[in-house]
Amino acid sequence: MFRISVNIFAFLMSSHRILIVTNRVPYPLNDGGSLAMHAMMEGYFKAGWEVFLFSMNTSRHYVGLETLPPFYKQIHFDTFDINTDLRLVPTLKNFVLSRKPNHADRFYDKGFARRLQKVIDDFEPEVVQFESVYLTTYLPAVLEHTQAKIALRLHNIEYQIWERLANEATSFKKYYLRDLCSRVKKFEVNAWRQADVLLAITQTDASIVRSLTPEKEILVAPFGIELKPGKKRRSEQEQWVGYHIGAMDWMPNAEAIHWFLESVWPSLHKALPDFQFHFAGRNMPGSFEKYERDGVTCAGEVEDAGAFIADKKILIVPLRSGGGIRIKILEAMGAGKLVLSTAVGMQGIDEAVPGVHYLLAETEADFVRQVEWALTHRDEASAMSDRAAEMVAAEYDQNRIMSRLTAFMNRLLTQ
Repeated sequence: MFRISVNIFAFLMSSHRILIVTNRVPYPLNDGGSLAMHAMMEGYFKAGWEVFLFSMNTSRHYVGLETLPPFYKQIHFDTFDINTDLRLVPTLKNFVLSRKPNHADRFYDKGFARRLQKVIDDFEPEVVQFESVYLTTYLPAVLEHTQAKIALRLHNIEYQIWERLANEATSFKKYYLRDLCSRVKKFEVNAWRQADVLLAITQTDASIVRSLTPEKEILVAPFGIELKPGKKRRSEQEQWVGYHIGAMDWMPNAEAIHWFLESVWPSLHKALPDFQFHFAGRNMPGSFEKYERDGVTCAGEVEDAGAFIADKKILIVPLRSGGGIRIKILEAMGAGKLVLSTAVGMQGIDEAVPGVHYLLAETEADFVRQVEWALTHRDEASAMSDRAAEMVAAEYDQNRIMSRLTAFMNRLLTQ
């Protein structure tokens, strides 16, 4: 357990109280989920809200609390240690005896429920915001102790991820993933119906939710980039090499990089033997080290994601499943990188136009052709990345997005 009290100034100036519940401590800021959660709680705090962050400190993503930045001293903060490792016997038991998705069972702990109730009793929030649909297993415990509005943030449409993974799988894995998809969809739609407000991260996701729960109030609140005027987008040391960075314990990322290195890279390396590809990510499986040859570098988990990408020009996103929005793409565009992605990778960034803001590739031949074009048309490719940076600045400014969100929540609380 770890708790820090909010500073007196923020307490006196606060207009509303929000409890944000997360399935991991959103730090370090080296993956999309952590970035999105941090931006949300920072946005509420800057808007004058009194913020309490209650996080699971999981066995898979354990964070030493002494490593946290100063911001955590400006808010209320509490953690609960929990083991969320995938284990064979509980997984089989869930598959045979339960109709809930395994994810919901893995993240349920009676001790966490009791601690959550105590936090609610002490803090008396006006809004409880869940940052994962699987945390809605705690809704009964929450509703016993508060009349607060319940907000659910949709980082992805979860069942869509498993549906796409099932479509790519074969044999028993396909059967298991289809069953899991069915369970997740039922659980997810039920969670949407129980929340007072849904915060979708993309218009695409909001449309799916509206088709299944037309009665629910939905606000699209995408991830925002903190724009710094006058900041130079491109480094003078930038090299025209490819890179990818993302959480490698997220199945769509791992399968995408496996496909790219197995199916695309041999042809790409043959056509462009001097082109290099660097990839990094949290919880990198040891099996990926075997790809470190023929121009490929596996950097593992890097301490500073910004430093890793600073000297690299081309972000490659070969996603074939997944959902939500790729925050790393928005960050890369904002930094003046050239993005080469599948349509699935670009899902949710509706303003981005292929050939105008990014390069689109779906097949092995597409990736080879687009990299070759970028390397032989560097001025045109740089102009494309500049247009993407301008688009991100116009559409994904964090201050503007959070201003709209907090105004919406203020109206919700005064109804």
